[in-house]
Amino acid sequence: MLEKLAALPESLQAEVLHYIEVLSERYAATHAENKSIQKKRQAGLLKGRIWMADDFDAPLEDFKGYR
Repeated sequence: MLEKLAALPESLQAEVLHYIEVLSERYAATHAENKSIQKKRQAGLLKGRIWMADDFDAPLEDFKGYR
């Protein structure tokens, strides 16, 4: 790739450099967006803040008539 670049005239080398810069900016912007969107969740953040009643699975009194 470098040999092909060196074989080009300087004017075309400048265009290639400009194109590389444009691609780098696009990649950086896209990569930053994806990175902020794809934050990994951390386990245990709500530990101790959520509780479940001991009789959670027990039948409700309100529905006894439907058996």
